[in-house]
Amino acid sequence: MSQKRNRRSGVEDRWQKADGSPTAVAGSGLRWRARYVDSESREHAKGFRTKVAAAQWLNGVVAAQETGNYIDPKLGKVTFHSYYQQWSKMQTWESGTLKAMNLAVNSASFGDVAFADLKPSHIEAWVKWMRDKPLEASTIKTRFNNVRAVIRAAIGDRFLAHDISAKATLPRRPKNAEAMKIPTPAEVGELLRVADDHFAAFVALCGFAGMRLGEAAALRVGDIKFLAKEIRIERQVQRANGGAVEIRPPKYGSVRTVYVPDELLHVLSEHIRSNLPDNDPDQWMFPGQGEHPLHQNSVGYLWRKARKAAGVDFVLHDLRHFYTSGLINENCDVVTVQRALGHSSPSVTLNTYAHLWPNANDRTRNAAGRLFQAALSSAADELRTDSQ
Repeated sequence: MSQKRNRRSGVEDRWQKADGSPTAVAGSGLRWRARYVDSESREHAKGFRTKVAAAQWLNGVVAAQETGNYIDPKLGKVTFHSYYQQWSKMQTWESGTLKAMNLAVNSASFGDVAFADLKPSHIEAWVKWMRDKPLEASTIKTRFNNVRAVIRAAIGDRFLAHDISAKATLPRRPKNAEAMKIPTPAEVGELLRVADDHFAAFVALCGFAGMRLGEAAALRVGDIKFLAKEIRIERQVQRANGGAVEIRPPKYGSVRTVYVPDELLHVLSEHIRSNLPDNDPDQWMFPGQGEHPLHQNSVGYLWRKARKAAGVDFVLHDLRHFYTSGLINENCDVVTVQRALGHSSPSVTLNTYAHLWPNANDRTRNAAGRLFQAALSSAADELRTDSQ
């Protein structure tokens, strides 16, 4: 920092008059005063018992100013929760994101702690509390990431100097290969057989087009291009705060076209014939109450009913895994799978499903197997020729 900027910084005997005699407030014990000027030419001062303590504090402030880590004491007094209340109002979040952020922030045990007093131990204690509750490792990670987003925003706004969450240790999440449940074709077939007539097509869309719940619920008749054998996904259903039904673009902006088989188109055609006789292209494929389509709650009821009747134990989203595993089993490359699922990038697809693709060991094993079969086939041909 330049000398000009620091011209009023220093340590002085706070309780001495100009003539060297003590002032009336010398009994407070805070004899020495350190003072400095911030980047906005505002002066700050603090009292200390000893000159050494005052100098150490001032040196720390000056060093923070030099390295860009200086925090205005007034901003440091703002609590984590107070900052979030103001910061969140400026974010352009969807209602679901806002709900998730509020849930995470309100669960943080350090909401009323000032930024100047926040320490890594506050984060560690909060993570431990979530583990002891207990919450799933995936839930803990989601809440941690949401709270960390607030912390990083506070750093950018100069309320906090360092990321106190940087070294936090989260509980281990099961690997995708361990945690992912992929239904069998027989289980999916049984679901289609026992599901309510107006819900079977919904199950088919999730299992054979890889749609998310909200995407399938928001499908209109006109989104199905029967001649082109395509389904256009342009929207999703979401429940907002207060239970209102919202129609918005798909997750991560994953508007896409899914190329579907004749068998699925037949199921959808029968669904329209039986349940939507008007054949209006703007009509919801799965009407709900009033003008709205089915949503998370109504789909959840129908799904639980079908799952119980089929005697299976997995969630609706696992049908998306079933669809993905089928694509990979047919040697679809990662970009093809990414586009079919509406992932934001191939890396997202790989992070979720890499364990389903054959690795080098599998390819070596399969290649050797084909060589073995070719060798046996050749030997058998020679034996048949010799015997003739």
